[in-house]
Amino acid sequence: MPVTSSASKALRRDRKRAEINKPTRARLYSALRSALEEPTSEAVSAAASAIDRAAKHRVIHRNRAARLVSRLMKASKKRK
Repeated sequence: MPVTSSASKALRRDRKRAEINKPTRARLYSALRSALEEPTSEAVSAAASAIDRAAKHRVIHRNRAARLVSRLMKASKKRK
């Protein structure tokens, strides 16, 4: 349990933000999983869009987003 009042406020804030970020994160990982399993152009495009949206809302870091998109494109070209 938090000891100080600022720590308890931070805990409340972090829990609220986690609830807000949960749908974006779930959408991101489901799109990424489907694109890696079946790399159609629509699935890859949807996954890249989900990655960019998550980075835009700062759910993931922009460098991580760029790395994920790069690996996704590389994997989709390899499987074709």
